[in-house]
Amino acid sequence: MNDPLTHSWSLPVAEAIELQRRLAARVVGEDRLGKVARVAGLDVGLEEEGTVARAAVVVLSLPGLEVADQALARRPVEFPYVPGLLSFREVPALLAALDKLSVLPDVLLCDGQGLAHPRRFGLACHLGVLLDVPAIGVAKSRLVGSHDEPGDGRGDWTPLLHRGETVGAALRTRPGCKPLYVSLGHRISLETAIATVMRCTTRYRLPETTRAADKLSKGR
Repeated sequence: MNDPLTHSWSLPVAEAIELQRRLAARVVGEDRLGKVARVAGLDVGLEEEGTVARAAVVVLSLPGLEVADQALARRPVEFPYVPGLLSFREVPALLAALDKLSVLPDVLLCDGQGLAHPRRFGLACHLGVLLDVPAIGVAKSRLVGSHDEPGDGRGDWTPLLHRGETVGAALRTRPGCKPLYVSLGHRISLETAIATVMRCTTRYRLPETTRAADKLSKGR
């Protein structure tokens, strides 16, 4: 992957929050990406009673969704669990896993939030900005904001609103299932992020990127 920006991951909570606010100014919320032929799912599991992060990255081809590469990395967890600061626990291990890839993805689909975050700097933004690569947040639950219920059709969505701003979308990937929360991370628009997630989704609620990375992170 690209050479990342660097900063300490072992910061006091107040300094971590301030760093998020500073780095949020670097997020690019428009399409700055070429042809998307490979997408990566990223997920992190915990081992040894939560003291070790097990990061998984699986690269899939588009449109076939076939595995092109995958990598695992383990790193000690050095940051406490604090809502809104998940990236400080998980990104170090994800960076190590990404560094092991021999086939590089065009877009990262992260199991977590992007712009849909109190400081507009969720895990997908953090990883995207550090590496300067297109990234998307694909979350199973809502962290901030409110939304109208989307229609029940595949691909129906409604804006996720927080403090008068559209920060993401409640996206129905499968009829009869709860929506996912999609938000841009970096170098991609919300509309393209939604379309990319739908391209990665087959007959399940979760996109194949998330499913593949989750299985690898849990050793299944």
